[in-house]
Amino acid sequence: MMQLHTLTIVGVGLIGGSIGLAAKQRGLAQRVVGVGRDASRLRQAIACGAIDEGTSDLCQASAEADLMIFCTPVNRIAEQVLQAMPHCKPDAILTDAGSVKGPIVADIEASLSGEVRFLGGHPLAGSEKKGVEHANAELFTDRVTILTSTDRTAPSAVQGVRAFWQALGSRVHVMPPSDHDRALAMTSHLPHLIASALAGVLDDRWHAFAATGFRDTTRIAAGDPDVWTPIFAQNRDALLASLTAFETRLRSFREAITNNQTAQIDSLLFNGKKVRDALGS
Repeated sequence: MMQLHTLTIVGVGLIGGSIGLAAKQRGLAQRVVGVGRDASRLRQAIACGAIDEGTSDLCQASAEADLMIFCTPVNRIAEQVLQAMPHCKPDAILTDAGSVKGPIVADIEASLSGEVRFLGGHPLAGSEKKGVEHANAELFTDRVTILTSTDRTAPSAVQGVRAFWQALGSRVHVMPPSDHDRALAMTSHLPHLIASALAGVLDDRWHAFAATGFRDTTRIAAGDPDVWTPIFAQNRDALLASLTAFETRLRSFREAITNNQTAQIDSLLFNGKKVRDALGS
């Protein structure tokens, strides 16, 4: 089993806190340092056992890290990585947990020469809830984590980050950043957009009648807009392509209902059920 001396987590919320809890419980790091702007949140992370100590000084924390994981909003990750990297040890590895990969990886690689010790990462786990108080050491167990290497990624970074996520219980897949962004646009970003749109059209008069189906379908709309607005902006092209595919299917439903084509309605519903059943519970 791998063991780090110092694991540094930048952004100790739900994901960062869960990484810290999981790493500590599995003995993967002798010391876990949290980096954040809010001292009270860092104290809360220490109190719940997600980190051993906290600091607002990214540069100082970078100098001591063997592995750094950036769990901040996607529009801040590249800037923070580039700020941290000059202060890191020569063999330190940097990765992230952001839901968009292409722009982050491109911005970092454009600013560096030679092999890059940053490897984009994204654990497909989480919740509509936010904050370290909701952190869970088992959040990544038997969940997929995607790593997005390029021809400039240092092999040691791929090996180290893969081993870390596997030690947290994840099933690791490696793919190019562009493939990640197209996949997540359809499987994560579009569903959030649709859930938010559906919740947004509910008239106040009907709140009392929004039962299990509506609540289950719109659960993820409760996610933090400060997290999701940058995701939509950073993955704009892939999200628009997924939205176009959804709009085409929605028009098919509208036309079938408008024309009272019950066989077509049944076919569309059957197709949706078939795909959902294939995903399992």
